Amino acid sequence: MDAVIDRDLRSAAAGSYDLLVVGGGIYGITLAFEAARRGLETLLVERDDFGGATTWNSLRILHGGLRYLQGLDLRRHRESVRERGWFLRHFPDLVEPLACLMPLHSPPRGGRLRRPGALRAALAVDALLSRERALPRGRLLGSAATAELFPGVDRSGLRGGALWQDAFVPDSQRLVIELLRWACRCGARALNYVEAVELRVEGGKVRGLRAVDRESGRSFEIAARAVANCAGPWVRRVARRLDRDRPDLFQPVLAFNLLLDRQPLSRAALAVASPEPGAQTWFLVPWKGRLLAGTAYAPATEEALRDGQPGAPQVESFLGELNAAVPGLDAGADQVKRVLWGRLPAVAEGASAPGSRPVIRDHGSDGGPRGLVSVSGVKLTTARAVAEKTLVVLAAGGALKPAPHPAAVERPEADPPLSLEDLTRLAGEDWGAARTHLRGLVERQSVVRLEDLLLRRTDWGIDPERGEAAVRLCGSLGWQGFRPRRAAGSG
Repeated sequence: MDAVIDRDLRSAAAGSYDLLVVGGGIYGITLAFEAARRGLETLLVERDDFGGATTWNSLRILHGGLRYLQGLDLRRHRESVRERGWFLRHFPDLVEPLACLMPLHSPPRGGRLRRPGALRAALAVDALLSRERALPRGRLLGSAATAELFPGVDRSGLRGGALWQDAFVPDSQRLVIELLRWACRCGARALNYVEAVELRVEGGKVRGLRAVDRESGRSFEIAARAVANCAGPWVRRVARRLDRDRPDLFQPVLAFNLLLDRQPLSRAALAVASPEPGAQTWFLVPWKGRLLAGTAYAPATEEALRDGQPGAPQVESFLGELNAAVPGLDAGADQVKRVLWGRLPAVAEGASAPGSRPVIRDHGSDGGPRGLVSVSGVKLTTARAVAEKTLVVLAAGGALKPAPHPAAVERPEADPPLSLEDLTRLAGEDWGAARTHLRGLVERQSVVRLEDLLLRRTDWGIDPERGEAAVRLCGSLGWQGFRPRRAAGSG
């Protein structure tokens, strides 16, 4: 099978599918992948670009579920460890081990788990339940070793630290694209900038939907036996459009991380909290020579939703808590290079805390169209596990009969971009070769707009200053004349 993400609308519309996935974030892509490798004819449509919303703005950590041990949620812990290991095994070029250090103080900061005895027990249980883990087991450090690994640690009341391993995806946008390429290798098809508009139902059963190409404005029909709504922050809106409103699917909370123009404070990710009672734990992650801090949550007020991002007061409050947790950090608003924000499901309407469990709703089980499901996920780590559960729900409803075991389709060879520095150097030495490299990315990975290239196929535009240089370089290489493969002939 071809591992090209082929934006051929005419050919896609002529097909008939077992499963049509609406939404091209990590939940939609993992579902398309798991469906295709179980023998289902699968098409994914995304109204914007792949992985461009909450997936792109995440903290990029694949958590093993250590925090679940605090509530003795062993099932979710095992699932998180298993899924983290799956990504580490299958994407060793994109997913790497990440040492995490939590300083421990007296009195404890950030909750009950942050006591040496509690951490020792949690790490022991983690090791016991993760015998086949691909990462070293965690351990407690003394105060001196903690300060050596984190020289800026608040030493007042310092009792040591807990050190464990998680996984990190420095370029989450590349993980999205490589997983989608693998889905295409398994037989799936994927179309970006195509919006699902109206469900087609006959005799109470899903028969497909009408979609619109947002580039040309043309409408077309797609035949499918089942539709999975994986539209992320828009899952409830799409459910309302295709069937009816389902408030249980999504009540929004704003989640945001800050990219700071500061050198990393440690080679490890740091889990820090201020001395204030009930203070939140923050992660400070070394990322591309800078500091990535998160995750903060804020109620999704009408003002916030209208502005489309957290306001200055929320950012200033976040920075204030970081500065209280790390004396001498002195991070200010002028050091914020980018606010990476998105919307997650809230624990309740108007809440400032995110939900903790995914939701899979079979619309046909309570009077809706048979063969329509809606999925609302909560974290990157377990997206693939939720995809497997979604296929079980679809099979139980009689809409699909996926193969019981996935086919052994090897992941295609990676198709990475050059770094911006290497492409700039190549353009100076061999302009034609640089142009060919850029054209290949556009054609093979369905790049429609320049921001797709700069933010969701490469990291060239994540830093706004480097992004300006990338825009000039792409313009000089004539990127405007490139098109995704066969898109020009689509209709």
